[in-house]
Amino acid sequence: MKKDAPWVMRTYSGHSTARASNELYRLNLSKGQTGLSVAFDLPTQTGYDSDHPIARGEVGKVGVPVCHIGDMEMLFAGIPLGQMNTSMTINATAAWLLALYIATAERQGVDPKGLQGTTQNDIIKEYLSRGTYIFPPEPSLRLISDTITYTVAHIPKWNPVNVCSYHLQEAGATPVQEVAYALCSAIAILDTVRASGQLGEAEFAEAVGRISFFVNSGIRFIEEVCKLRAFSQLWDELTRDRYGVTDPKLRRFRYGVQVNSLNLTEAQPENNIPRIVLEALGVTLSKNVRCRAMQLPAWNEALGLPRPWDQQWSLRIQQILAYETDILEYEDIFDGSRVIEAKTDEIKRAAWAEVERVMEFGGVIAALDYIKEQLVASHTERVRRINTGEQIIVGVNKFTETAPSPLYTGDSSAILKVDEAAEREQIARLRAFRAQRNQAEVTAALAALREAAVSGANIMPASIRCAHAGVTTGEWGQTLREVFGEFRAPTGIRGVTVASRNEGPVATQLEALRARVRRVADTLGRPLKVLIGKPGLDGHSNGAEQIAVWCRDAGMEVVYEGIRLTPEQIINSARDEGVHLVGLSILSGSHLRLVPEILAGLRDEGLGHIPVVVGGIIPEDDAEQLRRAGVARVYTPKDFEMVRILSDMVDVAETVAEHA
Repeated sequence: MKKDAPWVMRTYSGHSTARASNELYRLNLSKGQTGLSVAFDLPTQTGYDSDHPIARGEVGKVGVPVCHIGDMEMLFAGIPLGQMNTSMTINATAAWLLALYIATAERQGVDPKGLQGTTQNDIIKEYLSRGTYIFPPEPSLRLISDTITYTVAHIPKWNPVNVCSYHLQEAGATPVQEVAYALCSAIAILDTVRASGQLGEAEFAEAVGRISFFVNSGIRFIEEVCKLRAFSQLWDELTRDRYGVTDPKLRRFRYGVQVNSLNLTEAQPENNIPRIVLEALGVTLSKNVRCRAMQLPAWNEALGLPRPWDQQWSLRIQQILAYETDILEYEDIFDGSRVIEAKTDEIKRAAWAEVERVMEFGGVIAALDYIKEQLVASHTERVRRINTGEQIIVGVNKFTETAPSPLYTGDSSAILKVDEAAEREQIARLRAFRAQRNQAEVTAALAALREAAVSGANIMPASIRCAHAGVTTGEWGQTLREVFGEFRAPTGIRGVTVASRNEGPVATQLEALRARVRRVADTLGRPLKVLIGKPGLDGHSNGAEQIAVWCRDAGMEVVYEGIRLTPEQIINSARDEGVHLVGLSILSGSHLRLVPEILAGLRDEGLGHIPVVVGGIIPEDDAEQLRRAGVARVYTPKDFEMVRILSDMVDVAETVAEHA
């Protein structure tokens, strides 16, 4: 039979500056990568310019800063957008970054009708798992609807939204929950598009056909195959029955994938390569639900930002699968398998039951609190199983004996560290750009943007005008903030406990810890109180949520106010709440900037006696700097034993209590 064409091969990348990222993209394309996947930094994703106070320490850390059309042109210099398939991970600012992309293509002389790619534009999963939201749900869904209706008319080959279940799994979702909650998000989006009245029946069917998904593939790859088969069948039925789409091609389940980063380990990180390969098989073996595009994490992503060589290794994995194996040469090898069909049906029935449960709440927006608690509970159960040894992670909680690794010695040499000078250079370029633009054009473009936001007109034409006029990301974001307002998503920790079914050594250790916490409380004269804070723009709150849940189950009072706090807010909360310990969670690489600011602020408030512990993706040489600065403990992904972490925290608090 004819051999199938390979999927689009990508690596998720971008860092430091647009120029540095452009060099990386051209390097990766020269190595055989067939599509781009752009990582934007957190200020860009949350609608701030690089010189905004809350962007301190975050510029260029987890992606590329793009503040204006000049940055976007630099990012794609020498890359013909008319021939490229580009995926952009954006969400809250998706309409704006898409507008900048369109404007850049127009300046290259490319007709936007020929552009191909995808905007990750699923704000609902941002409320639930990733945290780069800005606006409340209703205007956020309106912005998504605007991008969909605009692209159907003007950029027909573009995927205006990929409903993203990837981060739901990272936040703890089971396969059933991943399918169910992604479908609920898709329903909310398509219902909004249909209600907008901007598309006729045929155009709406085309819009359904442009919806794509971005899924996760975990280590249990047989289960992942079944998950995707269930996903595909449910999407076909949903689009047929709820939306009346008659063309099977427009009902096709189209998805890209990044395989699971949650399973990657800091301990024995060389084990991550077979994990990545197995996870890739889950989305390539079954022809009928094979991914359209794939990006693989690097072996060292639990340690920090991958280097070009690390990304090359992940690209080579894809190329070996596609060009050396025979997986593209056969019909679907799982068709007719009783095992696969039974598991697929099981996931399908359970996922649809959960969809119906969410719809009973009134839909996914009304059910945000419920869904968030379900995800935190699922993640808590996962952490419990790892801590009890029920779920084995090789090199972490079993088979931990190891020879010295030739790949990783514990310092920063095995990762790419963003030079702090990159932030200063980006800010200097931004201010120079502002100084040379035509301010009258900027003012007029922003007025038109505000008018579109207020009137309900499609936001895309005004955004494209803003892009050409030289409006910045922060100006676009602030204009819409003034019209739409901002939002705080639920934390999900309220009703979650470690588990009622918690037996064995961990349960015994936890009970002993509770006794220690009571003794410390007796010494203090009141309950031991801990503040869990997430400074900066890092929205990945899964670890912070777990620490908060376990601390509360150990008998501590917990103050956890969610994500995106300024150092000043954390300092004020520590003072006003009268806490005995501050725990900071930072996964964006901004720890060396933000943690010292918080330590200095506590001292200035006369709170220097309050100990601070820090958790995150922190190389050992950075950890040593933090300890020298006054941090009492540093925890990284290798520290999975929750009772030990909590016991350390009590040790620190107990020392303070004894000297109080």
